[in-house]
Amino acid sequence: MITSADKAQLKAKGISEAQVEQQLHEFRTGFPFLRLAGAASIGKGISVPDEAELARCMAIWEEYKSEGHRITKFVPASGAASRMFKSMFEFLDAEYDEPTTEAEKQYFSHIHDFAFFQALDDACYVCEGMGVDALIDSGNYKAVVATMLSPDGLNYGKLPKGLLQFHAYDDMVRTPLEEQLVEAALYASSQGETDVHFTVSGEHRPLFEDLLERILPEYEQEYGVHYRVSFSEQKASTDTVAANPDNTPFRNEDGSLLFRPGGHGALIQNLNDLQSDIVFIKNIDNVVPDHLKPVIVTWKQVIAGTLVNLQKQVFHYLEMLDSGNLSQSQLEEITHFVCYSLSIEIPGISDMPLVEQIERLRSKLNRPMRVCGVVKNVGEPGGGPFLAYNSDGSISPQILESSQIDCNNPQYMQMFAEGTHFNPVDLVCGVRNYKGEKFNLLDYVDAATGFISHKSKNGKELKALELPGLWNGAMSDWTTIFVEVPLETFNPVKTVNDLLRKEHQ
Repeated sequence: MITSADKAQLKAKGISEAQVEQQLHEFRTGFPFLRLAGAASIGKGISVPDEAELARCMAIWEEYKSEGHRITKFVPASGAASRMFKSMFEFLDAEYDEPTTEAEKQYFSHIHDFAFFQALDDACYVCEGMGVDALIDSGNYKAVVATMLSPDGLNYGKLPKGLLQFHAYDDMVRTPLEEQLVEAALYASSQGETDVHFTVSGEHRPLFEDLLERILPEYEQEYGVHYRVSFSEQKASTDTVAANPDNTPFRNEDGSLLFRPGGHGALIQNLNDLQSDIVFIKNIDNVVPDHLKPVIVTWKQVIAGTLVNLQKQVFHYLEMLDSGNLSQSQLEEITHFVCYSLSIEIPGISDMPLVEQIERLRSKLNRPMRVCGVVKNVGEPGGGPFLAYNSDGSISPQILESSQIDCNNPQYMQMFAEGTHFNPVDLVCGVRNYKGEKFNLLDYVDAATGFISHKSKNGKELKALELPGLWNGAMSDWTTIFVEVPLETFNPVKTVNDLLRKEHQ
């Protein structure tokens, strides 16, 4: 099945034959659904800090920053913005020439309110010989949209979200990349150093680097920090082989194997390459203008302080477990902490031999840790916080997507439908152990949580395999803490008209 030409192709990508065989096996067998204990809720896996706890966590975080730890903000930014403009592409292809759908009408009715309006107006003069308003007055709506999307104009149809003009200020406009830099300076700096890492596509990396070169000195001066900004790309070795409907390898017209990007779960490799102590993770499009940043900064400090506080307790307990001189009351104290502070249930642990109790507790404590901000469910699509069974019979908090849940299990579907909270991808991660050594994050991926989807190429059906998602299966074996954060901290931009919401004006 694997030819000599295939072997050369695999070697060039850094993929082993065993990996391909495993992926083809997964196409044949599929992935098991997770076994659920219930949706996480307030008091059952999700905590809601009161005012005193807010102040305490913020103080803990400020002290931690002053100690000179390496803090990084990790921003997945490789996604193209094309899905943002789905309705606009459809308008260009439509048989009618004037705005007809609600999305089209909203776009043109508020076109002056987009931060990119001036850039679009200038581009229209270059491409069409007249500005946006003149084109609209003449009924040439499609020329405006074409200029926004096409390479001859703003090229927004192919640029990544991180480089689009999102927010307008009195004297400037900002892209999401810039807003992420500002945020990082406000809550992720340590002793004047601000470390930000963007994952980007190879195609767009030069554009990110060019923008950064132009704007970085200004932001360093304004916020009094020194930025260390780095970029990485999804590794070719994380691509996955495509399969035919009969689960044999899908081949291109030249006979070579077809590989596809493995999804955002592949970024666990990029995250693993960082040499930081604590890492914030936030999606590129979840940003707000300056006047709304105070609430963002406050809650970032809160979840970071929560992480530092719990991490200190975990490290203390691991040292106690290492001492070999535990009293029964100390063992009970650690067990209580694991159960009630970390929401990890180990059925029957009190009946286990002492050596096994200690080993089970150590295994649950000595892992990477993440604190996840979760917001109340308002019907957004995506994952949510759950309590799920692990392979060793324990139960722990997990972020799950609908694809991981058996849709034929009415009980599970009811849990998913009635979940009170949503995952906005608002994470802060502790990636070093109690001895100061960095965890190998690849050791904590649940390989059985991938996903198979159905695609096509050149009219031929194929099956595609996505790796365990970055904040789902790729972090399955981490210690996970859920903290409720305000809905105001969640402001993603999924469509171009989302930029018209008050949170982005």
